[in-house]
Amino acid sequence: MSREAKRLLYQAYDYALEFLSKLNDRRVYPDEKMLKELKRLDIPLPEKPTDPEAALKLLHEVGLKATVTSAGPRYFGFVMGGSLPQTLASSWLTSAWDQNAGLFDTSPIAAYTEEISLRWLVELFGLPKTCGGAFLSGATMAAFTSLAAARNHLLNRQGWDVRKNGLFDAPKINIIVSEEIHVTNLKAISLLGLGSDRLTKVRTDNQGRMLVDEIPDLSGPTIICLQAGDVNSGCFDPFNEIISELDSDDTWFHIDAAFGMWALVSEKFKHLAKGIEKADSWSIDAHKWLNVPYDSGMALVKNEDALRSAMSFGASYLTPAPGQRRPTDYSTGLSNRARGIDVWTALVTLGKSGIAEIVERCCSHANYAAEELSRAGFEILNDVVLNQVLVSFGDDARTDEVIKEIQRDGTCWCGGTIRKGRRAMRISVISWATTKEDMKKSVEAMIACARHVK
Repeated sequence: MSREAKRLLYQAYDYALEFLSKLNDRRVYPDEKMLKELKRLDIPLPEKPTDPEAALKLLHEVGLKATVTSAGPRYFGFVMGGSLPQTLASSWLTSAWDQNAGLFDTSPIAAYTEEISLRWLVELFGLPKTCGGAFLSGATMAAFTSLAAARNHLLNRQGWDVRKNGLFDAPKINIIVSEEIHVTNLKAISLLGLGSDRLTKVRTDNQGRMLVDEIPDLSGPTIICLQAGDVNSGCFDPFNEIISELDSDDTWFHIDAAFGMWALVSEKFKHLAKGIEKADSWSIDAHKWLNVPYDSGMALVKNEDALRSAMSFGASYLTPAPGQRRPTDYSTGLSNRARGIDVWTALVTLGKSGIAEIVERCCSHANYAAEELSRAGFEILNDVVLNQVLVSFGDDARTDEVIKEIQRDGTCWCGGTIRKGRRAMRISVISWATTKEDMKKSVEAMIACARHVK
């Protein structure tokens, strides 16, 4: 490596450490003055090469001000985790290696860490050993991959080969979802050509759990999408009851478990997911409670052959290494980042107890926030069963104003949502870095901002 390249990489390292060392002291979201810095990047496209060190310096100066501190301890928006130091380190190393995880031949280390991590995840969640899996960009592609396996498998049972015949004139697939279905699943269903407007939406209770008695009787191929961790309330659908009652050879149960799946690791919270192992597929995010760097999602499918059949394609130059798993046979891409390396690093360094501790600590913080806000006179709209808290500060208009004031204040960041027709502020506690002190400081800021709004 040249002296110039080394100097550039050391400079990036110094910039990264400068950013990370200030996480606890920064505003969580940039103010207007900071956002104006973005205009410094909008220059005419250079005709000639620009000095790399100068470009990196500019990027650092702008990014340091215009970056959301979602990696820090007081970001409670969009159920977004931070990055553990050890997974950040593995991500740096993986980027330096620059591996293509599509084949064993393109990266033995990437392929093998995927294989190990998938086996560990199946063990960790208590799922059937028949599971196959894929590492993907996040919950949207994990749902897409899982539901592609479901679609092809169910239609194959009807004598219809989707890969050869497409969906024109294909037998109908019934799709049953909760009225609280997450948008990632709607997007996946739409991309799969199954029609987001053809869904049967089932009513939920006041927490967002699917009402079993409201699920219609349907015959023929059917996909039922359930949730482990409602994105607003944190609740879980009654998997055991639904799957036991409706299970058949022509029914596929998919569970959106982007963050809720990690509750299974905790003895304190795993009861929420009773029966989850009976499903056919699960979409999970590692960049949530496992706290690995973006982006990192996983699809797990009970029937490995169904997953491989939906995803695998061949070419004369893609001859698999003898006896080796070929990652591209299970995922949407051929050129993939080596996401399994970061997951392996998190699992091996945390172990079961370390993951459980993060989950339980975050849930404790969420309960603290709910109790303090309630004590201050504000309404908590959900049963805080996990890490999600919904708060109303009065009518919808006042709640929105309080949310804006909290975001302007910069101590922490929370977003808004609509719950059963009411505006609410959503607090999502999911970062490994959040301490009791961070939670106390954040709640005090929320209460002060709410009292400031007339």
